[in-house]
Amino acid sequence: MEREKINPSVLETNIFYLVEGLLLLFLGGYVQSREIFSGLLITQYLLILAPTIIYLNIKGYSLKTVLKLNKISLKQAVLIPLIVIFSYPVAIFLNYLIMLLLSNFMELKPVPIPIPQNSKEFLFSLIIISITPGICEEVLFRGMVMSSYNKLGKKSAILISAVLFGIFHFNIQNLIGPAFLGVIFGYMVYRTGSIFTSMIAHGVNNAISLSMSYFLADKIQNIPVETEAISLSSGPLVTILSLIIGGAFAFVSGVVALNLYKALPKGEDIEILSLEDEYKSKFTHYIPIVLVLIAFVIFNYLAFLA
Repeated sequence: MEREKINPSVLETNIFYLVEGLLLLFLGGYVQSREIFSGLLITQYLLILAPTIIYLNIKGYSLKTVLKLNKISLKQAVLIPLIVIFSYPVAIFLNYLIMLLLSNFMELKPVPIPIPQNSKEFLFSLIIISITPGICEEVLFRGMVMSSYNKLGKKSAILISAVLFGIFHFNIQNLIGPAFLGVIFGYMVYRTGSIFTSMIAHGVNNAISLSMSYFLADKIQNIPVETEAISLSSGPLVTILSLIIGGAFAFVSGVVALNLYKALPKGEDIEILSLEDEYKSKFTHYIPIVLVLIAFVIFNYLAFLA
């Protein structure tokens, strides 16, 4: 294989990310506004998964290498959901902190994902909201994006792909939680050498949110679990207590998740491959990311005014 065909460059991936962001905001937003479930399917498979795979094929990159399509063991498959389950409270607590801060400056609004009304809708939603994003979004972020940033080092690749993943939701209320989980997903992929681990982890995380929304619907009504709307009307004492209790629970849960991660068997090593002997970042390479950030700010500002 030619060396230059190992992984996409940072610049071309950033440009691709910009195009994907615009497709999500305009075309994805339009089809989802017409009908949420069919819109999500179109967004995930036709606007995210298909363009990523087609682009990599056209450019001559190896899907197996870029997407890290390696097998995982049974023990890895068993431990991954457990790691996600214990990481989930940490993500929720981080989102809680951000929303607590945002509630001082803006009116918080729920994410427009309908709660299933019966078991049939619940099973259908698991496919659309849990399994589908777990496959499609991971191909883009822990696949193409993380592979492109390999040349900056493992930690940078994990962090940058996670931040870009959080921004890609285009919802400031739901930014930190996904970014944190993106870090978890990234470390899992590097440890196991397979993107299938992050696909499972992503699907399990979404399934937890959906299940909690469904089974607790009578109590939370229209408040989504992922972006728990915060009311300070109960007074500062209740807020402080919730921070202390929630923080303690998140800490303990995070420690358990960390120990489970350490028990996760290692898989194939992912090489840190570069297009040049010494890769040097240039500001121009990140202009597409800056444009996405500008779109993120504008979109959230307009959503605030609506």
